Amino acid sequence: MKHSLLTLALAIIAFLSPALSSAKNAAANPKPFTAPELRQWKGGVGVLTLPQSPVIVYSDTALAPIAEAFATQYKALTGTTPDTRLGKTSQGDIYLSLKADKHLGAEGYRLQIGKKVEISAPQKEGVIWATQTLLQLLRQSSQLPVGTAIDMPDYPVRGFMIDAGRKYIPLDYLYKLVDDMAYYKMNRLHVHLNDNGFKYYFDDNWDKTQAAFRMECERFPGLTARDGSYGKDEYRAFQKYAASRGVDIVSEIDVPAHCLALTRYMPQTASADGRNDRDHLDLDSPATYRMLDTLLDEYLGGANPVFTSPRFHIGTDEYQGDSLTMEKFRAFTDRYIKSVKKYGKKPLIWGSLTHAKGHTPVESEGVEMYLWSNDYAKPLDMIGLGYEVVSIPDGWVYIVPKAGYYYDYLNNRKLYDEWTPANINGVKVEERHPQLKGGMFAVWNDHPGNGITVRDIHHRVMHSLPVLATKTWNGADVSLSYDDFEKAAPSLGEAPGVNYLARFGNTPATVLELAEVASGSTLPLEEIGYDYTVEFDIEGAAENKGTVLFQTPEATLWLSDPITGNMGYSREGYLNSFRFNILPNERHHVRIQGTNRTVSLYVDGRLVDDMNERWVSYNGGKNKMAQVRTLIFPLRNAGHFRSKVSNLKVSNHITDR
Repeated sequence: MKHSLLTLALAIIAFLSPALSSAKNAAANPKPFTAPELRQWKGGVGVLTLPQSPVIVYSDTALAPIAEAFATQYKALTGTTPDTRLGKTSQGDIYLSLKADKHLGAEGYRLQIGKKVEISAPQKEGVIWATQTLLQLLRQSSQLPVGTAIDMPDYPVRGFMIDAGRKYIPLDYLYKLVDDMAYYKMNRLHVHLNDNGFKYYFDDNWDKTQAAFRMECERFPGLTARDGSYGKDEYRAFQKYAASRGVDIVSEIDVPAHCLALTRYMPQTASADGRNDRDHLDLDSPATYRMLDTLLDEYLGGANPVFTSPRFHIGTDEYQGDSLTMEKFRAFTDRYIKSVKKYGKKPLIWGSLTHAKGHTPVESEGVEMYLWSNDYAKPLDMIGLGYEVVSIPDGWVYIVPKAGYYYDYLNNRKLYDEWTPANINGVKVEERHPQLKGGMFAVWNDHPGNGITVRDIHHRVMHSLPVLATKTWNGADVSLSYDDFEKAAPSLGEAPGVNYLARFGNTPATVLELAEVASGSTLPLEEIGYDYTVEFDIEGAAENKGTVLFQTPEATLWLSDPITGNMGYSREGYLNSFRFNILPNERHHVRIQGTNRTVSLYVDGRLVDDMNERWVSYNGGKNKMAQVRTLIFPLRNAGHFRSKVSNLKVSNHITDR
């Protein structure tokens, strides 16, 4: 009997030995791809597949809003709705908890994947970022790699600035932008609320020059821009939403330059020194200070301030003048730094104090300075003066769409390989210097009226957001080559629930086919973004001018446009007419191809028109502006037309024919 048991035991051991040896020797899971890159990863063996409807459990009621927001994003990504609850966790759950850990800092977190997903962080911000990491992993695969991530940023400020002064940026887009930024752990969105165009594009006439102040204003009725603005209550709600996503909305009223909207409203505030134009405030006029004091009180004052962030940006860039004027400018800057502090806000300013050198003291304690130009503010000097600084160097991170200067699209390879926030236009600061708070990039809409749409801006932002997110979180500590990063990044896409690029799939494919498009019908696809091919057969009929072929709230493809009767398209108030119309009883195969540069119309295989960039001259040819005629192709709603449209095919790439 003992012999038989011994034989059986040896047999079992012999049977199990290969499996045990295999488990012991199995390779640990490599660090998964995310943007930003995970700071530390200890790989385990195997994968975790979450239940079809997992439960999100949180340890503290303070985490309930984060759990609910995560559940919404999880549903947008997977199509299933997780339950959320306070309490104890079980196998297959996603567990969120607050746990002290001095090594993780304010935004760090621990993410452990085993029989369940466990997220812990000292503060709520870390929990938010961990949920975004988890969403990025799930975007790539439903099988989560077993292992433990410990992650924290190099810099507390990781941001983006958008110029809403020269071009109105709708609030519904800013919500989408916040979601995309949070998905990549970017935590500051700076909204530049007032500015003006260059007068040489407006007949050299300040009265004709574009200018806008984008906030609802009760104390100066009529100051608010007519072509788009933000109501106070909706702006408060937007800031609250962004804060729940871990994103701080920094609002800027830019003074004393870039102020045509203010001086047009109150002419006695306009510069009269003979050196500066009407877009500069008069630093000697009492009216200037009365107006600005009133404005600041309207937005920063009271029990329910309009600007809810603990920070407020007062501008202070590019004011020109002689040495006496610069002393006045310095006094002006110091005055409004102190004024902002009286409202309990941290003052933020553009770096200008090298350009505006002088003897008048400008307060530095508790002041954050954006370092954008070394000619205007030398980085090491500003740090020496005691300013906290944010790296936003114009030679690296300024996007000015189709302006012909700075960048139309940022140079991602150069940024990834050579830049961190410690590189300020070539001046190197110590990495993680205590006064260096982080880095940002920016879109400046210098050329109002150039045809650039919000979609075009978003295309440029998303082109670089993963790279800038990585470099402001990881600094110089990245392990992937740029080629490997560039190859992997498209797999992450936009935040769950956001597809403002209107992209479908990462490989060339046909994304929609319909045998017939009936008049007045609703299509299953909203739109298609760059690059795309849309083609169909059409049998013409008599159509009235203004006949729609396809339409969404943002764009219209005209079968017969309202002006010429030709095929064409419109978006954001711009009408572009093709040099082609479809006559009754004609039969054609139409193909329209769009990129971020052009829209091309082919009829029966022949290129008929190409809506590429064109240049418009001003002031007798002394000044030129590029005009862009791109189109995110609208699909959702077919118009009411008499023609017969069939064999619709929509592809997410440029086809060969």
